[in-house]
Amino acid sequence: MAASDYFFETLWRVPGSVEEVCEVLLDAAALPRWWPDVYLSVKETAPGVFSLHTKGWLPYTLRWSFKTVDARLPHGFTIRAWGDLEGTGIWTFATEGDSTTIRYEWRVRATKPVLRYFSFLLKPVFAANHHWAMARGQESLLRELNRRRASSL
Repeated sequence: MAASDYFFETLWRVPGSVEEVCEVLLDAAALPRWWPDVYLSVKETAPGVFSLHTKGWLPYTLRWSFKTVDARLPHGFTIRAWGDLEGTGIWTFATEGDSTTIRYEWRVRATKPVLRYFSFLLKPVFAANHHWAMARGQESLLRELNRRRASSL
């Protein structure tokens, strides 16, 4: 594994069905609205291809794109990413009582020069930045699910 290769596994558990979770996470265009701490902008540049501008708590941003390459709806989907990050992300959703367990496996290579050149030294800091972003995602997903439920009443 090269110094600029990363593997992250994130586990979330949220109240709600796999269908609700899948609907939110599959809607890439809405990411900046409900996960604004991380997603600065998302544009659909071709059918099913999304270009993103993202950030964490560290003072840099990332520009990357993705497309869904495998859909196992409503139980998950896989994306292929390229740009400042290149690799795959696998979302998996499983029902547990009245909640959904969400697993995200993110295998990427950092190609942005600051990440690529300094990963050998700062990999733990870059990893902490990813974990911060994903923690904001879980908080934001909970808010979005609650917002959707409240608006359907």
